[in-house]
Amino acid sequence: MTRDYYQLPKAGKVMQFLWKCAGGDKYLLERATYSDQIKYMCLGGIVFATGAMAGIAGGYAFYTIFEERSSAIDNPVDTGALIGGLLFGIVWGLMIFNIDRFIVTSTGKGDGTEAITWDEFKGAIPRILMGAIIAITISKPVEIRMFKTEIDIKLREKQLEQQADYQAKVDKTYSDREKLLEKEFGSIAKERDALNERIKIAEKEYIDQLNGRVPGSIPGDGKLAGALKVKLDDLTNQLKIFDNNNGKNLAELNKRKDELRIAKDKERNNNEKIANGLDGLLERIKIAHEVAGFTITLFITLLFMAIELTPVFFKLMLIKSPYDYLAENRDELIKAEKGIEVKYDYYTDKQGIERHLVINHEAHKLIYEKIKVTEIQKELTDYAIAKYKEREMKKIDENLDEYIKSV
Repeated sequence: MTRDYYQLPKAGKVMQFLWKCAGGDKYLLERATYSDQIKYMCLGGIVFATGAMAGIAGGYAFYTIFEERSSAIDNPVDTGALIGGLLFGIVWGLMIFNIDRFIVTSTGKGDGTEAITWDEFKGAIPRILMGAIIAITISKPVEIRMFKTEIDIKLREKQLEQQADYQAKVDKTYSDREKLLEKEFGSIAKERDALNERIKIAEKEYIDQLNGRVPGSIPGDGKLAGALKVKLDDLTNQLKIFDNNNGKNLAELNKRKDELRIAKDKERNNNEKIANGLDGLLERIKIAHEVAGFTITLFITLLFMAIELTPVFFKLMLIKSPYDYLAENRDELIKAEKGIEVKYDYYTDKQGIERHLVINHEAHKLIYEKIKVTEIQKELTDYAIAKYKEREMKKIDENLDEYIKSV
C-alpha cells in the first residue's frame, strides 16, 4: 500500500505463503507496517519448518518400523517401506503443521507488552504442553538418525549376542527333548549303544591282533585272532537279535530323533532371522540414549522444544502494533455490522472475575418481534372468544329450548 508518508514494499509469494502459515490476515498485513509483515513471516517460517521436520521425522520413524529386518550393518533399502514412509511423512507433516498453526493462531497477544505475566503464562499452558509433546515426537527419530552409525554398530553387537543366546537356548531345549525321548523308550537305546561300543572294542582288538599291534602275541590269523573273531561275531549276532526283538521301538525312536534333529536344524536356521528382528524403533531409541548419554539427549529434545514453543512465547511477548489495532478495528466493524455490542468488564461473576456483557441486537430484535406477534395473537384470540360468547348468548336468549336440544 502506498502513502504520502510511507511506502510499504510489495510482498512476494513466499512471504504471503508464510503469512498464511502463521494465520496472518493478508488484507490487514498489506495495510500495516513492514515490521508486522516480517514478524508474521518469521512466525510462519517457524511453523512451516516445524511441519517439515515433523514430516521427515515421521517418515523416517515409519520406515524404521516397517523396513525388512536384516543385519544392522548391511541395512539394505526397502522400497516398499520407503514409499510408505514418504506417504506417511507427508500426512504426518501436514497434521503437525496444522496443529502448530492452530496453536500459534489461538495464542493471544496477552497484555500487549514484552513482559509475560503469570496469567498470560497460565492461559498458554495447554498450548505449551501440546507443543512440548510434538517436540518430543519430532526429536526422537531425528536423534536416532543423527547417531545412526554408532547405533548400527551397537545394534549389531546386540544382534550377535542375541544369536548366541538363542543358539544356546535352542541346543538346551532340544537336548532336554532328546533326554525325555530316551527316557520314554526306557533302556533300549542305552542297551543298543552299549552293544555297539562293545562291538567297536572287539573289532579294534581283532584288527590289532591281525596287524601285530598287541604286545606279547604272535601277529596274524592265529588262535587268539580266531577267538577275537568269534567274540566279534557273537556280539554282532547279539546286536542283530536285539534289533529284531526291538526293531519297532527302535524305528520309532530313530524316527522321532530324526524329527527332533530336523526341527532343531530349522530353528538354528531361523537364528539369524530372529536376531535381525532386534532392529526396531524402540531398540534404536534405547541405544541412542546409551550412545549419546542423558545430557546430549536432553539437549536435542530441549532444542526441538525451543523451536516448537518459540512462536507461543514470541506472540506473548509481542508489543501491540498497527496490525493488532487494524485487527481489533476489523473485529469491531464486523460486530457492529452484525448488531453485536460488547460491554467490557460489565459485571463480576460469583468467583469475582470481571466478565463482558455481550448484547446481540439482531437476535434481540427478532425476539422482540416474536414476542409482539405472540401478544397480538393472544389479543385476537381473546377477542374472537368474546365475540363467540356474545353470539351464543344471543342464541340462548332467542330460543332456549332449541339450544338445549342441540347441546
